[in-house]
Amino acid sequence: MGTMGGMSAVMEGALADLGSWKPVHCSLVKALEVVGTQSALLILRECYYGTTRFGGFAQRVGITERAASQQLRRLTEAGLLTKRPYRDEGDRTREEYVLTEMGRDLLPAVFGLIQWGDKYVHNGRPPVLHVEHDTGAAVRAELRSEAGNPVALEDIGVRRNPRWRPSSAES
Repeated sequence: MGTMGGMSAVMEGALADLGSWKPVHCSLVKALEVVGTQSALLILRECYYGTTRFGGFAQRVGITERAASQQLRRLTEAGLLTKRPYRDEGDRTREEYVLTEMGRDLLPAVFGLIQWGDKYVHNGRPPVLHVEHDTGAAVRAELRSEAGNPVALEDIGVRRNPRWRPSSAES
């Protein structure tokens, strides 16, 4: 494993010359187009915490109902949330918002931001702790290879994907 410091990922092959290419189809840019606002990330946090109903999102995130409606629509259209009907006794049928697999797959990224805030914004003394429910052990986001090895920044190789082709929308 690499050492801490000012190192960077290892840019491989044609990507090593950073001046010769631009990351125009970068997955980070595409992901931020979907979830790159504070309200989107906070709505996802609330989904992870169990909020499902429209009013709960606006209230807990601290945004207007209009803003909550817009953000919930965007996240639903993008496939991170789905609507599910529910009906309280004596009320009409309404819809609640639940995470899809795509929404659940963002948990490590959102949790990584929470973990960063816990360490650097709250100086290691965050207002809430995230622990494994059964053991009480702290939960941590970390990078691992498919082989299960921890991976530091300077151990990451960045190379062209020979199977990648731009979609018709990206061309």
